[in-house]
Amino acid sequence: MHEADFTETQGDTDWPTLTLTGRWTLRALAKVGADWQSRLREKGGRGGISWNCMDIEALDSAGALLLWRVWGGKLPETLLLQPGHLRVFERIAAAEKGATTVEPLPRSPFESVIVLGSGVLALWRHVQSFVALLGQLILDWLHLLRHPADFPKREVSANLFKSGVLAMPVTALVGFLIGVVLSYLSSLQLRQFGADIFIVNILGLGIIRELGPVLVAVLVAGRSGSAMTAQLGVMRVTEEIDALSTMGVPRSLRLIFPKVMALGIAMPFLVLWTTAIALIGGMVSAQLQLDISYGYFFETLPKAVPAANLWIGLAKGVVFGIAIALVACHFGLRVQPNTESLSANTTSSVVSAITVVIVLDSVFAIATRGIGLPKM
Repeated sequence: MHEADFTETQGDTDWPTLTLTGRWTLRALAKVGADWQSRLREKGGRGGISWNCMDIEALDSAGALLLWRVWGGKLPETLLLQPGHLRVFERIAAAEKGATTVEPLPRSPFESVIVLGSGVLALWRHVQSFVALLGQLILDWLHLLRHPADFPKREVSANLFKSGVLAMPVTALVGFLIGVVLSYLSSLQLRQFGADIFIVNILGLGIIRELGPVLVAVLVAGRSGSAMTAQLGVMRVTEEIDALSTMGVPRSLRLIFPKVMALGIAMPFLVLWTTAIALIGGMVSAQLQLDISYGYFFETLPKAVPAANLWIGLAKGVVFGIAIALVACHFGLRVQPNTESLSANTTSSVVSAITVVIVLDSVFAIATRGIGLPKM
C-alpha cells in the first residue's frame, strides 16, 4: 500500500505534468503532513499544468476535496482520471453548485391565506388539547370523590411547598417595592390638590383588588409555571411519562392534578401575603412623603376599601392559580423529545399564562364592576 505522492515531469509539450500516485484517502493524507500539502498547492496552483491521476490507487472525499481546492474549484483543462474517480469530483461540484445557487421558492398567491389557516389550525389543536386536559382533571376529581384513598397527598404537599412557600420571599420583596413606588407616585399628584388623605383609598383599592393578584400571578407564571412546564418537558424527553403509563400509573392523577390543586390553594395565600406586604410598603412611603401616621392608615383602610375587594382579590388568586397550572401542564405535555422543543414550549408557557391572566382579570373587572366600590 503506497501513500499519496506526486511527481513533476516535463512532457512533450511546454506544459509540465504532475503525476499522482498512491492512496489519496483521509487516513493516508493524515500521514503526509502539512508541508507536503503546501508543496502540492504551490505546484498545482500554477497555470498550465497537466494532471495525470490514472495511478491513484484509492480516492475518497477527503482526497478529492484536497485536489478540488488545489484546482480552484473546477476540473483542470488537461486531466487524465479514472471514470470512477471522476464521479467523486462530479458529486463535489454538484454539492457546491447546489449550496451556492439555491433559488428561492416561488411565492404562492394564496400565501397569506395559508399562513392564516395554519395559525387557526394550530390554535384549534391547542384548544382541543387544553379541553381534553381539563376534562381529564374533572374525571380525576370524580374518581377521588369515590376513592379518597387514591388522593395524591405527597405530590400535592410537595407542590404546595415549591409553588407557595418558596415563592414567598420574592413576592414579598416585589410587593413591598411596588407599594413604595405606587405610594410615592400617587403622593406627588395628591399633594398638588391637597388630597393627601386619599392615598389610603388609592393604595387600598389598587393593591387589594387589582395590583396584588395580577402581580402575584405574573411572578408565579414566570417562576412556578415555567418550572412545571420544564419538569413535564424533561419527563417527556426522557420518556418517564411513557414509563408511568406502561406501569399503569395515571399521569394526570400523579403529575397534573397535584400541580393544579396545589397552585389553586397556594395562590390566594400568596395574594394575601403580597397584598399585605405591598400595603406596608405603601404605608411607609406615605408616612415619609405625606406624614400620614400608621394609626390613621390602619383606621381609614377598612372604611375606604370594603371587604368585598379582599374576597375578589382572593377569588382572582384561585382562578389565576388554576389557569397558570393548566397552561403550564398543557405546554409541558406538548414537548417533543428534543431540547429545542423544551425551550420553545417553556417560553410559550410563560407568555400564554401571563396572557390568560390578563384576559381573566379583564373578565373579573367587567363581572365585578359594581361590587366592592366605596359608596359616595
